[in-house]
Amino acid sequence: MGADAVQEQLAASLIGAAVGDAALAELRSECAWLSLPGGSALFCEGEEGDALYIVIAGALAVTVRTEDGRESLVAQVRPGEVVGEMALISHETRSATITALRDSELLRLDKDGFERLLERVPRAMMPLVAQLAQRLRQTIHHKLPTPIPRTVAILPMSRAVPGAAFARELATAIGERGRRVELVDRAAEAQATEWFTALETARDLVLYLTDPEVSPWSRLCLRQADRILLLAHAGEPAEPALLQMLSALGAVKRPMDLVVLDEEAAWREAQPIGWDDRLAVDLICRLRRGHHGDLARLARLLTGRAIGLVLSGGGARGFAHIGVIRALRQMQVPLDLLGGCSMGAIIAAGVAAEWDDRELAANMRKAFVASNPVNDYALPLLALVRGGKVASRLVEHFGEVAIEDLRRPYFCVSSDLRSGELVVHRRGKLWRALRASVAIPGLLPPVIEGDAVLADGGVMNNLPVDVMRGLKRGPVLGVDVASDRALGALATGRGGRGSLWALLRSARRVPPIVDILVRAGTVSSDAQSRMQRQHLELLFEPPLEKIDILDWHAFDRAIDIGYRHAMTVLEGPGAAFLKQA
Repeated sequence: MGADAVQEQLAASLIGAAVGDAALAELRSECAWLSLPGGSALFCEGEEGDALYIVIAGALAVTVRTEDGRESLVAQVRPGEVVGEMALISHETRSATITALRDSELLRLDKDGFERLLERVPRAMMPLVAQLAQRLRQTIHHKLPTPIPRTVAILPMSRAVPGAAFARELATAIGERGRRVELVDRAAEAQATEWFTALETARDLVLYLTDPEVSPWSRLCLRQADRILLLAHAGEPAEPALLQMLSALGAVKRPMDLVVLDEEAAWREAQPIGWDDRLAVDLICRLRRGHHGDLARLARLLTGRAIGLVLSGGGARGFAHIGVIRALRQMQVPLDLLGGCSMGAIIAAGVAAEWDDRELAANMRKAFVASNPVNDYALPLLALVRGGKVASRLVEHFGEVAIEDLRRPYFCVSSDLRSGELVVHRRGKLWRALRASVAIPGLLPPVIEGDAVLADGGVMNNLPVDVMRGLKRGPVLGVDVASDRALGALATGRGGRGSLWALLRSARRVPPIVDILVRAGTVSSDAQSRMQRQHLELLFEPPLEKIDILDWHAFDRAIDIGYRHAMTVLEGPGAAFLKQA
């Protein structure tokens, strides 16, 4: 990069803009030039802090080590931004690991030079303090910005995949959402680092189309990418050399999505993907060739505008979810990602399988209203109910389809009674994951998976908003049908034998053991519910106090309550942001 270009980038940087033109030359004289190849570490968590760095070109990844020993990407550093200042100011060790996402060029200001600069230009400290304060506020309020990719590499996993045609269609779909997008192919292979930096700065999103093979251009695209889209046909094996190239990307593994292109016939038959288990992909997105709605969904997923819907458990009250979904569809709110717990998991799976309103209502009525699904009572060694009826109905309606083969990205949750941890199901047989998610302890037998003993997800997290939020794809909507105090009648007395006797004499019925077990397995604590709601852009709480949690015959009434409540919410000012989705 030329001296004039460096000076221009430095002047526009966080520190350069603060010191002004007069002190800019002094700042430049204190800095040393550093080129950092993509995949190389600048410094590691726990090291002594001896310098700060100003990014001139490229991009850096900020990662921290989690409790399980993995590196978690928490932020990215772009041209003009500063990294490494915290250790210099606090005189502590590095709090994160910094790695070059792609070939990057930096200016290094060591500790002595930093102190000399502050002596001559004290105001240089102000933007750094402001940056630290902003990061602290975001951490305290759990509002770290969603890392929306600026660059995406599209990697066809075989020569048979129409990579160029797909890339053009995707660029058009993203451009229709008002984003400035640029598609770059191997014609740009000879360009210098600053050319790519200038292009990425001038555009909202740059799509890099790689070769369908291992090549210098493919490697360059992957180094430039914030996210990688793997493009494949269902059931078609990936090139082993490409898989090997992906596994050798360097210290920071780029987040990856798998896009599976389906013909209409394969879409109807839900042809299995067949090979994704060899890659740690974040999402699997199935698209019909030439289907504009599917491309628009992928565009939203890439640009942080996808709508995630999370449905809670709640027994028969969960039928209200059907009414909420009907209202969302009527108001043309796209449902891009689905997740849920217990009954909410089952209904969300129907949406992910692209059941329309009629299919969703008909299938749920047949499964739960035609006859009681939890009356195959057994000698209560593990549970009151055998669970065979529930399992057979899940298989009847979902077959042997795998979660990864659903039409839209989906997850459900269960609770591992052995480890005391929440289990998020994103792969494997759908019906079996659902059977685990609804296995209320004491009512339905748990599902055994290896060493895990899986029971109803509501034991740990009845409204798994945090799981959806962790995908970082856009706004999250939640439907909570179990937030009221379901056993409040037992707590209305003043305690002791007198209150129980008064309750027995009243017209109200003491809940049977089955009712108590269902409620215990599906009603989250007040503290947990409050915590989860903080992560929602929009919350639906249908008024279901008069519907018993096991009243399967309240089907139509629950749907109507959910629909009416949702329409009221969607027509209110709090839902205005959905019009931009």
